[in-house]
Amino acid sequence: MERYLLAGSTLFYLLGFANSLVLLGAGKFRPGRLNFAAMAAGFLLQTAFLYHRGHEIGRCPITNSFEILVFLSWSLALAYFFVGTTYRISLLGTFTAPLVFGLQLVALLLPAAPAAVRRGRPDGWLELHASTSLVAYGVLALACVAGVMFLVQERQLKMRVPGSIFHLLPPITTLAEAMRRLLWLGVGLLSVGILAGFFVGLPIAQFKSGASFLVWLLYAGVLFLWNRNMLHSHRVAQCCVGAFLIALLTLPAMYALGGHLSK
Repeated sequence: MERYLLAGSTLFYLLGFANSLVLLGAGKFRPGRLNFAAMAAGFLLQTAFLYHRGHEIGRCPITNSFEILVFLSWSLALAYFFVGTTYRISLLGTFTAPLVFGLQLVALLLPAAPAAVRRGRPDGWLELHASTSLVAYGVLALACVAGVMFLVQERQLKMRVPGSIFHLLPPITTLAEAMRRLLWLGVGLLSVGILAGFFVGLPIAQFKSGASFLVWLLYAGVLFLWNRNMLHSHRVAQCCVGAFLIALLTLPAMYALGGHLSK
């Protein structure tokens, strides 16, 4: 049942992205209801999967690498629906869908992971630490998407004859502001997650703590330099992409966290 929910969600994200590519290739792309409906259906199936899994194990479903990837992709989609409507960045879904699809495809290709056995009452601080950190990763993933859009739009502006996508992308100033607010939100959530880790009643793996702090330091440094006008928006967009790739490499550390959740 759970795998079917996840597979259905993945297919909906693929449908939305594929439809965008077909229309874009034909030069007739207009962000429409089909793309939004596909993203919404995928998100609802993700939510159903996480609810079912969480109810089964009696805690936040982030007890292994399989669940972590799904929760991360759900967090990314949640950030999209929150930010995409706020900034009216309709094309953001076209850039977000392939990343969500890729994360969930990797999760589906992993060996079938049985639900963790329910054992005792979960540590509330650990739940807050884990879930908030992963939601922060989802927000920072969306900052990466906004950074990619910024770089694409910047390249279009430098072309003598910009392509059709130029008129569909938001103004470069809007993308820069979206990146700024996403970075602030992501760093804020990650700060809460890291602080909650100090109150956890179980020992946290040193690699996991160090990896989380490294990610926080990277993004906090980007924000500090940007606010000091020591980084141009172009460099910030590149940093958003590069820093998130580094953040993805820290996901094995989240698996160490998941081990504590299942004890």
